[in-house]
Amino acid sequence: MKMMREAGRIAALCQKYLSSMIQPGIETGYLDRKAEEFICKNGGRPAFKGYRGFPGAICVSPNNVVIHGIPGNYQLREGDIVSIDLGVEKDGFFADTAATFAVGKISEEKERLISATKEALKAAIEKVKVGSTIDEISAAIEGVVKRAGFSVVRAFCGHGIGRYLHQKPEIPNFVSGNKFRLYPGLGLAIEPMVNYKSGQVKVLADGWTVVTVDGAPSAHAEETVVVLEEGYEIITRV
Repeated sequence: MKMMREAGRIAALCQKYLSSMIQPGIETGYLDRKAEEFICKNGGRPAFKGYRGFPGAICVSPNNVVIHGIPGNYQLREGDIVSIDLGVEKDGFFADTAATFAVGKISEEKERLISATKEALKAAIEKVKVGSTIDEISAAIEGVVKRAGFSVVRAFCGHGIGRYLHQKPEIPNFVSGNKFRLYPGLGLAIEPMVNYKSGQVKVLADGWTVVTVDGAPSAHAEETVVVLEEGYEIITRV
Protein backbone atom coordinates (compact mmCIF):
# COMPACT_ATOMS: atom_id res chain seq x y z
CA MET A 1 0.00 0.00 0.00
CA LYS A 2 2.85 2.37 0.84
CA MET A 3 4.48 1.93 -2.59
CA MET A 4 1.15 2.30 -4.35
CA ARG A 5 0.52 5.52 -2.45
CA GLU A 6 3.89 6.83 -3.63
CA ALA A 7 3.09 5.98 -7.25
CA GLY A 8 -0.22 7.81 -6.82
CA ARG A 9 1.46 10.84 -5.27
CA ILE A 10 3.88 11.18 -8.19
CA ALA A 11 1.03 10.78 -10.69
CA ALA A 12 -1.07 13.42 -8.94
CA LEU A 13 1.79 15.90 -8.75
CA CYS A 14 2.64 15.32 -12.40
CA GLN A 15 -0.95 15.95 -13.44
CA LYS A 16 -0.99 19.20 -11.47
CA TYR A 17 2.35 20.20 -13.05
CA LEU A 18 1.07 19.57 -16.59
CA SER A 19 -2.22 21.37 -15.97
CA SER A 20 -0.30 24.58 -15.32
CA MET A 21 1.15 24.42 -18.86
CA ILE A 22 -2.07 23.97 -20.79
CA GLN A 23 -2.64 26.99 -23.01
CA PRO A 24 -3.07 27.76 -26.71
CA GLY A 25 0.07 27.02 -28.73
CA ILE A 26 1.49 24.24 -26.52
CA GLU A 27 2.37 21.07 -28.44
CA THR A 28 1.13 17.77 -27.06
CA GLY A 29 4.64 16.35 -27.54
CA TYR A 30 6.04 19.04 -25.25
CA LEU A 31 3.63 17.98 -22.50
CA ASP A 32 4.77 14.40 -23.01
CA ARG A 33 8.45 15.28 -22.63
CA LYS A 34 7.84 17.37 -19.51
CA ALA A 35 5.75 14.56 -17.98
CA GLU A 36 8.49 11.99 -18.52
CA GLU A 37 11.10 14.32 -17.04
CA PHE A 38 8.92 15.02 -14.00
CA ILE A 39 8.04 11.38 -13.30
CA CYS A 40 11.64 10.20 -13.60
CA LYS A 41 12.99 13.09 -11.53
CA ASN A 42 10.60 12.11 -8.75
CA GLY A 43 11.71 8.49 -8.70
CA GLY A 44 8.97 6.93 -10.79
CA ARG A 45 8.71 5.37 -14.23
CA PRO A 46 6.18 6.44 -16.91
CA ALA A 47 4.01 3.32 -16.95
CA PHE A 48 2.57 3.94 -20.41
CA LYS A 49 5.86 4.31 -22.29
CA GLY A 50 6.44 1.12 -24.26
CA TYR A 51 3.33 -0.54 -22.80
CA ARG A 52 2.22 -2.84 -25.62
CA GLY A 53 4.26 -0.59 -27.87
CA PHE A 54 2.70 2.76 -26.91
CA PRO A 55 5.22 5.47 -27.92
CA GLY A 56 4.42 8.20 -25.39
CA ALA A 57 4.95 8.67 -21.68
CA ILE A 58 1.37 9.96 -21.39
CA CYS A 59 -1.81 9.97 -23.48
CA VAL A 60 -2.89 13.43 -24.69
CA SER A 61 -6.36 13.40 -26.24
CA PRO A 62 -7.83 16.66 -27.62
CA ASN A 63 -11.47 17.28 -28.56
CA ASN A 64 -12.96 14.22 -30.31
CA VAL A 65 -10.10 11.95 -29.20
CA VAL A 66 -11.58 9.84 -26.41
CA ILE A 67 -8.46 8.09 -25.08
CA HIS A 68 -4.97 6.92 -26.08
CA GLY A 69 -4.03 10.06 -27.99
CA ILE A 70 -0.38 9.84 -29.07
CA PRO A 71 1.58 13.01 -28.19
CA GLY A 72 3.10 14.78 -31.17
CA ASN A 73 3.20 18.13 -32.95
CA TYR A 74 -0.47 19.06 -32.51
CA GLN A 75 -0.66 22.54 -30.99
CA LEU A 76 -3.52 23.12 -28.55
CA ARG A 77 -5.91 25.84 -29.69
CA GLU A 78 -8.20 28.29 -27.93
CA GLY A 79 -11.51 26.53 -27.32
CA ASP A 80 -10.09 22.99 -27.32
CA ILE A 81 -10.59 20.55 -24.52
CA VAL A 82 -7.83 18.03 -23.85
CA SER A 83 -7.58 15.01 -21.59
CA ILE A 84 -4.27 13.92 -20.11
CA ASP A 85 -4.04 10.31 -18.96
CA LEU A 86 -0.88 9.20 -17.17
CA GLY A 87 0.37 6.22 -15.26
CA VAL A 88 3.28 5.84 -12.86
CA GLU A 89 5.14 2.74 -11.70
CA LYS A 90 7.09 2.97 -8.44
CA ASP A 91 8.88 -0.04 -6.94
CA GLY A 92 6.61 -2.51 -8.70
CA PHE A 93 3.28 -0.78 -7.98
CA PHE A 94 1.13 1.30 -10.32
CA ALA A 95 -1.22 4.29 -10.21
CA ASP A 96 -3.25 5.78 -13.05
CA THR A 97 -5.04 9.12 -13.36
CA ALA A 98 -6.71 11.28 -16.00
CA ALA A 99 -8.42 14.65 -16.26
CA THR A 100 -9.87 16.85 -18.99
CA PHE A 101 -8.87 20.50 -19.22
CA ALA A 102 -10.09 23.60 -21.01
CA VAL A 103 -7.67 25.34 -23.37
CA GLY A 104 -8.43 29.02 -22.89
CA LYS A 105 -12.12 29.89 -23.08
CA ILE A 106 -14.37 27.02 -24.11
CA SER A 107 -18.05 26.72 -24.94
CA GLU A 108 -20.70 26.29 -22.26
CA GLU A 109 -21.50 22.83 -23.63
CA LYS A 110 -17.89 21.68 -23.35
CA GLU A 111 -17.87 23.02 -19.79
CA ARG A 112 -20.97 20.94 -19.07
CA LEU A 113 -19.35 17.87 -20.60
CA ILE A 114 -16.26 18.18 -18.40
CA SER A 115 -18.40 18.89 -15.33
CA ALA A 116 -20.61 15.84 -15.91
CA THR A 117 -17.56 13.62 -16.33
CA LYS A 118 -16.08 14.84 -13.04
CA GLU A 119 -19.42 14.38 -11.31
CA ALA A 120 -19.76 10.83 -12.69
CA LEU A 121 -16.33 9.95 -11.29
CA LYS A 122 -17.20 11.47 -7.91
CA ALA A 123 -20.49 9.55 -7.74
CA ALA A 124 -18.72 6.32 -8.66
CA ILE A 125 -16.01 6.72 -6.02
CA GLU A 126 -18.66 7.32 -3.36
CA LYS A 127 -19.95 3.77 -4.03
CA VAL A 128 -16.58 2.20 -3.16
CA LYS A 129 -16.72 0.13 0.03
CA VAL A 130 -16.21 -3.47 1.08
CA GLY A 131 -19.04 -5.60 -0.30
CA SER A 132 -20.20 -3.17 -2.99
CA THR A 133 -20.40 -4.53 -6.53
CA ILE A 134 -18.83 -3.28 -9.73
CA ASP A 135 -22.37 -2.75 -11.06
CA GLU A 136 -23.05 -0.21 -8.29
CA ILE A 137 -20.04 1.81 -9.44
CA SER A 138 -21.11 1.46 -13.08
CA ALA A 139 -24.69 2.50 -12.31
CA ALA A 140 -23.47 5.66 -10.57
CA ILE A 141 -21.46 6.68 -13.64
CA GLU A 142 -24.19 5.86 -16.14
CA GLY A 143 -26.85 7.65 -14.10
CA VAL A 144 -24.97 10.94 -13.88
CA VAL A 145 -24.05 10.88 -17.58
CA LYS A 146 -27.58 10.06 -18.76
CA ARG A 147 -29.14 12.76 -16.60
CA ALA A 148 -26.73 15.28 -18.14
CA GLY A 149 -27.83 14.24 -21.64
CA PHE A 150 -24.48 12.73 -22.68
CA SER A 151 -23.36 9.17 -23.54
CA VAL A 152 -20.91 6.80 -21.88
CA VAL A 153 -18.33 4.94 -23.93
CA ARG A 154 -19.09 1.23 -23.76
CA ALA A 155 -16.13 -0.12 -25.76
CA PHE A 156 -13.55 0.77 -23.08
CA CYS A 157 -13.67 0.62 -19.30
CA GLY A 158 -11.91 1.11 -15.99
CA HIS A 159 -9.87 -1.65 -14.40
CA GLY A 160 -8.17 -3.08 -11.38
CA ILE A 161 -4.66 -1.83 -10.64
CA GLY A 162 -1.83 -2.64 -8.26
CA ARG A 163 1.14 -4.80 -9.18
CA TYR A 164 0.00 -4.52 -12.78
CA LEU A 165 -1.21 -1.47 -14.68
CA HIS A 166 -4.29 -3.32 -15.89
CA GLN A 167 -5.71 -6.23 -13.92
CA LYS A 168 -9.09 -7.60 -12.88
CA PRO A 169 -11.79 -6.51 -12.33
CA GLU A 170 -13.00 -4.56 -15.36
CA ILE A 171 -15.16 -1.55 -14.45
CA PRO A 172 -17.66 -0.71 -17.22
CA ASN A 173 -19.17 2.77 -17.35
CA PHE A 174 -22.62 1.23 -17.77
CA VAL A 175 -24.62 -1.42 -15.91
CA SER A 176 -23.46 -4.77 -17.25
CA GLY A 177 -24.60 -7.26 -14.63
CA ASN A 178 -21.13 -7.42 -13.04
CA LYS A 179 -21.65 -8.64 -9.46
CA PHE A 180 -17.94 -8.77 -8.52
CA ARG A 181 -17.72 -7.64 -4.89
CA LEU A 182 -15.06 -5.26 -3.60
CA TYR A 183 -12.67 -6.39 -0.87
CA PRO A 184 -10.06 -4.63 1.32
CA GLY A 185 -6.80 -3.78 -0.45
CA LEU A 186 -8.27 -3.91 -3.94
CA GLY A 187 -7.01 -1.16 -6.25
CA LEU A 188 -9.43 0.33 -8.77
CA ALA A 189 -8.80 2.72 -11.66
CA ILE A 190 -12.27 4.20 -12.14
CA GLU A 191 -12.50 6.20 -15.37
CA PRO A 192 -15.67 7.60 -16.93
CA MET A 193 -15.28 8.32 -20.65
CA VAL A 194 -18.13 10.56 -21.74
CA ASN A 195 -19.11 11.61 -25.26
CA TYR A 196 -21.10 14.71 -26.11
CA LYS A 197 -23.36 12.83 -28.53
CA SER A 198 -23.15 9.15 -29.42
CA GLY A 199 -21.13 6.75 -27.31
CA GLN A 200 -19.79 5.06 -30.44
CA VAL A 201 -16.04 5.15 -30.98
CA LYS A 202 -13.45 3.82 -33.42
CA VAL A 203 -9.70 3.18 -33.35
CA LEU A 204 -7.59 4.98 -35.94
CA ALA A 205 -5.02 3.34 -38.21
CA ASP A 206 -2.19 3.92 -35.70
CA GLY A 207 -3.80 1.20 -33.58
CA TRP A 208 -4.08 3.45 -30.53
CA THR A 209 -6.02 6.67 -31.02
CA VAL A 210 -9.69 6.24 -30.09
CA VAL A 211 -12.06 8.89 -31.49
CA THR A 212 -15.78 9.53 -31.47
CA VAL A 213 -17.47 8.22 -34.61
CA ASP A 214 -19.53 11.41 -35.02
CA GLY A 215 -16.61 13.79 -34.42
CA ALA A 216 -18.21 15.30 -31.30
CA PRO A 217 -16.04 16.06 -28.24
CA SER A 218 -15.30 13.61 -25.44
CA ALA A 219 -14.10 13.98 -21.84
CA HIS A 220 -12.26 11.59 -19.54
CA ALA A 221 -11.58 11.55 -15.81
CA GLU A 222 -9.85 8.92 -13.69
CA GLU A 223 -8.59 8.29 -10.17
CA THR A 224 -6.89 5.31 -8.57
CA VAL A 225 -8.85 4.26 -5.50
CA VAL A 226 -7.95 1.62 -2.90
CA VAL A 227 -10.70 -0.18 -0.99
CA LEU A 228 -10.14 0.04 2.78
CA GLU A 229 -11.69 -1.94 5.63
CA GLU A 230 -13.80 1.19 6.12
CA GLY A 231 -14.42 3.23 2.98
CA TYR A 232 -11.70 4.04 0.46
CA GLU A 233 -8.59 6.10 -0.23
CA ILE A 234 -7.99 8.09 -3.42
CA ILE A 235 -4.24 7.80 -3.94
CA THR A 236 -4.00 10.00 -7.04
CA ARG A 237 -4.81 13.26 -5.28
CA VAL A 238 -2.26 15.75 -4.01
